[in-house]
Order: sequence, then C-alpha cells, then structure tokens
Amino acid sequence: MAGHFDELEMQDASRRESDLFGRLPEFLERAIAKAPALARWLDGADPAAVNSRAALAKLPVLRKAELAEFQARDPPFGGFADPEALRGARLFQSPGPVWEVQGPGIDPWQSARAFFAAGVRAGDIVHNAFSYHLTPGGFILDEGARALGCGVFPAGAGNTDAQVEAAAVLRPGVYCGTPDFLKIMLDRAAEMGRDLSSFRRALVSGGALFPALRQEYAERGVGVLQAYATAELGVIAYESAAEDGSPNPGMIVSENLILEIVRPGTGDPVPEGEVGEVVATNFNPAYPMIRLGTGDLSAVLPGVSPCGRTNTRIKGWMGRADQRTKVKGMFVDPRQVAELLRRHREIAKARLVVSRDGDRDAMRLDIEPAGSTKIDLKAIEAALREVTGLSGTVAAVEPGSLPNDGKVIEDIRDYSR
Repeated sequence: MAGHFDELEMQDASRRESDLFGRLPEFLERAIAKAPALARWLDGADPAAVNSRAALAKLPVLRKAELAEFQARDPPFGGFADPEALRGARLFQSPGPVWEVQGPGIDPWQSARAFFAAGVRAGDIVHNAFSYHLTPGGFILDEGARALGCGVFPAGAGNTDAQVEAAAVLRPGVYCGTPDFLKIMLDRAAEMGRDLSSFRRALVSGGALFPALRQEYAERGVGVLQAYATAELGVIAYESAAEDGSPNPGMIVSENLILEIVRPGTGDPVPEGEVGEVVATNFNPAYPMIRLGTGDLSAVLPGVSPCGRTNTRIKGWMGRADQRTKVKGMFVDPRQVAELLRRHREIAKARLVVSRDGDRDAMRLDIEPAGSTKIDLKAIEAALREVTGLSGTVAAVEPGSLPNDGKVIEDIRDYSR
C-alpha cells in the first residue's frame, strides 16, 4: 500500500541504529535519576557506556513477573515510574497485576503508524472495540487513530448488539479490536438485519489472526492487518500491506524502540532467524522500560519489507517464552537449562523434554554438539541433576535437528490419560 507515515520509516538502517544508541545513554541517565528501582535493578551500570547492542545486552532483562514483584513491594509502580510524570497522565492496571503510566505527548504508544500501514487515513472513522476499562488497550489505539486525524468511536468491549446498532448508524470505515470480535459483530449484524458494509479496513491485536479468518474477512470486503503491542511498551511491531491489500511478510518494528530477540531464560541475543523471547527498550520518560522481557516468542526476518520500510522485521507472535514447568513437584526453569549450557560450552543447543515414564515424571535433555569435541553424557547428566535438583537422561542428537521454535523446555505429558 503506497505511502509512508514519516521519513523515519525510510531512513537508512545504520542511521537509525546510530540515532537510537546515540540517544540511549542520556535517556538512561535521566531514567535512573527519576526511577530509583530501575537504578537498583541495573546495579551501578554506567549509562554512558550503554551505547551499543553489545553493551545493552550486558544489562539484566526485566521480566513482567519481576516487575510485578517490585510493584507489590512498593505500590503502585515499584519505583519504575517518574513521579513527576504522573500529573495529568492516565494510570492503568493490567493483569498480573502490573501498573502502567501513559507516556507524554501525542500518540505515546506509537499506534498511528500501524494504522497508516493498514491503509487508514485522516478523516476515516474508527470503531474502537478494545477495552477502555482498567487496561490501556483502548487508549493505545485511540491515541494513535486521533493523532492520524481520524474520528474515534470508543465502543469498548462487549455489548455486541449495541455496538452493531451504533456502527450501522455511524458507518465507520475502520474497525480496531481483537481479531475475532469483528466476526462476531458482522455475524450478529446479519442476524439483526443491520448493514455493516461500511467496514473496509481493520487493525487487530490482542489475539491470533488465523489465515482462514483473515481470508473470510477479505471475502466480506474487509482488509485486516495486525499490530503486536503490550501495555508497557505500546505497539512493538505492525504489518504493512502490498498494493493489492495482502499483508507483506513479517511485522515491522516500531521506530523509537530497541528490539532484541534473546534465548528464553537468559538475556543473551540469538542469531538472526533463531526463535527467542522478544525484549524491548523504550524511550518513555514517564515509564522507562530497559530490556523488558515480553514473554513472547518471535524471530528476526532477514532483509527489508517489500513496502520499503527499513526497520527490522519480526515474524510476529510465535507463542510464549515462559516455559517454567513443574516436574516431580519441583519447577524447572529455562534459566537452569541456560546455566547448564554456560557450564558446558561443548553444547550448541539443548532442549529439556518432560514426559511420563509409567506413572512418574521423566526428563530427557536433548543436546546438539558445538563441534567435533567429544561430549561426556554422564558429566552432563550430573550437571543436570546439580542445576535442577532432579535426575534425568541426556541424549546427543544430530546438529540442526532440534526445532527452531524457541522452546527450551518441552512438556509432552499427556494429561488426558
């Protein structure tokens, strides 16, 4: 789809990288001064030295469970928000619970460019079916649509019949909400004899958009694209469309955001193309998130999008990275597998498979060798027992045979038996 939201989307990738890491040290210095818990979490890191991806990767990843623990000890924001930024700001609570602060300025969650990439333009009317209650979901899209020059109907979640009636009168051209609720609305409108043919475009998030559902929408005259967003970071990445309206491969990372893909359970960046956890750093002075682990899996796609936008592309949401699993009454965490790999550099990749052996839990660590070095399976079995506190077997597999799906722990127990 022709056109771009601004010149940032088309800038040379090296210039973008230089700009982001040129800004990061000063931003980090201010953030540490305003957010005492962030300063403690980063444990004396020198902001001036955090001027590259390699330097950023040395900082710890803050995962949502840890953020929730900080906030529980020091409510409501755990010392991660700038107290001065609370004046005039919207404050939210998401499941966890995790508290968030709306950033300053127009379109603080960066959803306007996602709308633009979906073909939405100034003057369009947007039916916003995301919730405006407690969480920031509705406001994330609301702010971006209005920044683009759209009129927004804040429909919120639920009340299907009332939403159908309102849309039949207002005749919005754009839907935003979860992928499946649009179908619920269209099907209900058909039952009620109401005309919702005004919907021509949709920007969806908060759930999986299955290919069959996207195709059904296309057959009903609605072009649907996706945005990947979180409450703490806003829009992380978004789809763009080809000239015929079909989605281009992958999702383009938002500007003013540093995205990393790390091995689950660690903060170690993975090679391009390998599936791992999405970690992001924002530039929100009200609520600075430095290496926030989203818990979502994705992978970087090589090359530039056919639409011409030059930022990094990811494959989109590929599952959850939180693979913590209870075995024999004890939790096994991806971090423990990462610790085992740290101790045994002769292992290139590993996956812990949890199964049942009769009526008992069983563990098997499948490992790919890092080279021609002979692997001592018994030594690794001992390390597995030491790290996890549980006994298990170790099996060497062919290099490249473990799936590239981001799984460090795979639970194949059949709970139906």
